[in-house]
Amino acid sequence: MAEPAASGPAQALLDFIDASPSPWHAAANVAGRLRDGGYRELDEREDWTRGSGSAFFAVRDGSSLAAVRVGEGDPVREGFRIIGAHTDSPGLRVKPGGARARGPIAAVDVEIYGGPILATFADRDLTLAGRVMVRDGDGQAARLLHLPDPVLRLPTLAIHMNRKVNEEGLRFDLQDQLPLLLSGLDGETAPEAAFRELVAGAVDVDPGAMLSFELAVADTQPGAFFGPSREFIADSQLDNLASCHAAAEALLQAPPGAGVQVVALFDHEEVGSQSFKGAEGTFLADVLQRVSESLGLSAGEYRRAIAASTLLSADMAHAFHPGYARYYDEHQRALVNGGPVLKINAKQRYATDAWTEATFARLCEAAGVTGQKYVHRNDLPCGSTIGPISAARLGVRCLDVGNPMWSMHSLRESAGTHDHAAMIRLMAAFLCMSAT
Repeated sequence: MAEPAASGPAQALLDFIDASPSPWHAAANVAGRLRDGGYRELDEREDWTRGSGSAFFAVRDGSSLAAVRVGEGDPVREGFRIIGAHTDSPGLRVKPGGARARGPIAAVDVEIYGGPILATFADRDLTLAGRVMVRDGDGQAARLLHLPDPVLRLPTLAIHMNRKVNEEGLRFDLQDQLPLLLSGLDGETAPEAAFRELVAGAVDVDPGAMLSFELAVADTQPGAFFGPSREFIADSQLDNLASCHAAAEALLQAPPGAGVQVVALFDHEEVGSQSFKGAEGTFLADVLQRVSESLGLSAGEYRRAIAASTLLSADMAHAFHPGYARYYDEHQRALVNGGPVLKINAKQRYATDAWTEATFARLCEAAGVTGQKYVHRNDLPCGSTIGPISAARLGVRCLDVGNPMWSMHSLRESAGTHDHAAMIRLMAAFLCMSAT
């Protein structure tokens, strides 16, 4: 059996993911944990210079969140210790029209969000989750939706009609074969109206009061441990809700540090971060500037604080897969349950440099964890993270880290039971690190 010190945090992670089937749910659940931990929610439209307190957070558009705890040292000298991660995961999003008739079946039209492994959505029990905008007096309000039961399916074609599927792989025509089967047609209610009734009923409003929606296709299978000693975990959205959960837990568990501790969780990383709430937007910079103002720092002092700051960008890492050994650099590979991974790329797809590589080594020593390093093969294109974006936008040093995992961007990903607790310890050590 997995050690309680490891399985406890891993179980908490699985519970968090299962309760967070969309970025809006993830941000709401982190916000709830912060409130329980004594953090006060602030509104970006209000004045933060009066009574913001030493522990607070703000949410932008329901799915990006920034939490702050003011440290005990000189903020100009110590700067900010920032952990960045993202709340979104690749998958399928429902088109505005909802459902339509396809022969005798009502099917839900979807768009591809990010880079999911589409075959992993096939033949699974799927549902809907996200936010619904409803009338609220003369305005509008958001309500979270998560249908608990399977309502959608993407059936595969029988092998008798697709004889080469095992040789050529499972593929879908992205326009014609991805609509998800919802129900049979009853001949009385149009599919579009039936879909609106389903969604409106789930958030307890009349269909006429529903203005719009952003809905993701979600898995209904809960997270689980596997392996003879429960040494592995499997769930959807490990990339990157595992990093979000670890960051929030580290902030709640770590003592106040000398610097200002910040956790920033962004939406839209999987589609390039170019939005008003993504990492390439102003959210994090706005929060840091407003924290600086609330502390009475001048513009020059704020710039000095930024110069003393460090960003830890947390996004999951590629774990060595023994069935595909040729896709890894044999000397720079990461192992599941081998500890947190430092990700390095000379082209700055990951923002780690020699300075922050040394910082990672010191953090591993302070946290009592074993660290690993990952470098992508030269003959494969390398992915990226919010690290280079945020580091460039703010002008701060950055180390790109993540826990090793298999099946990244699958609807059912897997990782190591022991790594999550280690990442929380590493992040807590980072938040308490003094400026050097």
